[in-house]
Order: sequence, then structure tokens, then C-alpha cells
Amino acid sequence: QVQLVESGGGLVQAGGSLRLSCACVASGSTFSINGMGWYRQAPGKQRELVAFITSDSTTTYADSVKGRFTISRDNAKNTVYLQMNSLKPEDTAVYYCNLHGRLGVRVMYWGQGTQVTVSS
Repeated sequence: QVQLVESGGGLVQAGGSLRLSCACVASGSTFSINGMGWYRQAPGKQRELVAFITSDSTTTYADSVKGRFTISRDNAKNTVYLQMNSLKPEDTAVYYCNLHGRLGVRVMYWGQGTQVTVSS
């Protein structure tokens, strides 16, 4: 069984910072993580990729967050972090942790989502 535990969302003023965390809790030794990342979904919009980091630390960012957000991971803790700086009102959304892994076959999991609200 695999569970993603998210934390760190909240309300912040424009220009402020937040850090999101997502810990993967998995039972069984056959589970491996290929990559973890963050997506977001604003009201009335489709879910979109924010940032992703692979097992070899290759990172991908949405153009809208490049230079402001930084994704990192702690492999020992199976945790991924998203440091968000210079936040803008348009960053307001529910942020979802995403994991790609292998449990015999390729699998994908989503976290429950955490709200990030940036006030102007």
C-alpha cells in the first residue's frame, strides 16, 4: 500500500513564500520510486504540471514558475519538497503531489491536495 502525505499549504501575501512537502509512505520492499512532483489545479482550470523530479534528480518546471519555485527530494525519507518564492495571486490553486513508481508494474499515485492561496 502506498500513501502520499502532503503538508505546507496555506494563505500568504503576494511576494511571500511557502514550502510544500510530500512524504511517500509505502509498505513492502518491492516498491520503488521513479519520480515525484507537484501539479496544481485552480478553479475552473485543468490540472497542470508545476514541477517534477526524477530518481536521478532531473527536474522539470512549468514556465510560469521557473526562477521562483524549486523542487527537491530526500531519497532517504522518500519525500519531495516544493519551495515556492515570490508567490503571485495566480499561483492560487490546490496543489497535488504526484508519484510515479514501480510495484511489479508501473504505478502512479496522487496526494489528497493542499490549498495554496496567495492574496494580492
